[in-house]
Amino acid sequence: MDDSPKPQRSQRYQTTMIDTDRWDEFKFRDGDIFICTPPKTGTTWTQMICALLIFQKPELEVPLTSLSPWLEFKSAPIVDVLELLEAQTHRRFIKTHTPLDGIPYRESATYLCIGRDPRDAFMSMDNHMQNMSSEFFKAQLSAEEIVAMKQAAAKAPKEITEKFQAWIADDGVPWQSDKPIGASTVLYHIQSFWNFRHLTNIHLFHYSNLSADLDGEMRRMAAALGIEVDEKKWPELVKAATFESMKAKANDLAPDVDKGVWRDNDRFFNKGSNGQWNAVFTDKEIGLYEAAMAQRLEPALAQWLEKGSASLS
Repeated sequence: MDDSPKPQRSQRYQTTMIDTDRWDEFKFRDGDIFICTPPKTGTTWTQMICALLIFQKPELEVPLTSLSPWLEFKSAPIVDVLELLEAQTHRRFIKTHTPLDGIPYRESATYLCIGRDPRDAFMSMDNHMQNMSSEFFKAQLSAEEIVAMKQAAAKAPKEITEKFQAWIADDGVPWQSDKPIGASTVLYHIQSFWNFRHLTNIHLFHYSNLSADLDGEMRRMAAALGIEVDEKKWPELVKAATFESMKAKANDLAPDVDKGVWRDNDRFFNKGSNGQWNAVFTDKEIGLYEAAMAQRLEPALAQWLEKGSASLS
């Protein structure tokens, strides 16, 4: 029997767009999979890999967002999301951007946490925000909330270096106000899972490792999930999980496409590469980043978050 400490749901995360109280009525099934990622670190990629491993065919019959909903996202009534999940007969895989201290924990479930170099996550988030549809926000928010959002946008930095300086300065606990998404959404989130990486049902993967060896990392994820795949099927499944294949199916694979979130579904799959920040950041931004990493994370976690590795020791 494993007597080591287990995660406890101790935080409520709530903004205009998300609320972790939506987990209150969730009913677990043995084998549930939770895809637990900070924004822009490989969420949709991991959802697609899970879908490919579960269904073991390269084509999905319904949009990915319908198979794997983001439970905290208030764009749909929680009763509808729970009914969708209850009706599913396949092994369920559910998306969350919430740190481990904000979601329920069960030993019968599997938790997949994906890390990415925070600088790459920032670059991807910048594109993400520019691609979000203003019409979507108008449909989701009250008049007062829209005014507040416009006022905040007017005050926000416009140059990408200034945006990063504000992003990396963000500290503390994420998702507890409508302040702009900052570095805490990556650093705090990953730390919450890193602290429990010794548990056999919590698995850490890294965007760089997936990029460098997609076949190998998909096999490692299959092993973590206890899923066996016929060796003959692997080539087509791996191909379906490549950036090029997913971008070609953006209308079916981009999140919440049914809600009109994006100006351009294809742009959601922007570049999928690492190190884009190299051509953008000056010594000032790099210095701020290095100071924040040294202050907020232990060296082993900071190194893993930047580069990934096969070892999580």
